[in-house]
Amino acid sequence: MSGTEKSKAHAEQAKGKVKETVGRAVGNERMTAEGHAEQAKGKARQAKEDIKDTFRH
Repeated sequence: MSGTEKSKAHAEQAKGKVKETVGRAVGNERMTAEGHAEQAKGKARQAKEDIKDTFRH
């Protein structure tokens, strides 16, 4: 996995986790859903890069 894509994926997952946690704490369902979606997007990006790495080696 390239360094920049890896860091983007991890940052996206962390940002989503924070957003989801804050949304739950304040009772904001929309923010919670957005945080969950960002985490999923980060995981998808990471999975894509893992597949690319598999075929590269």
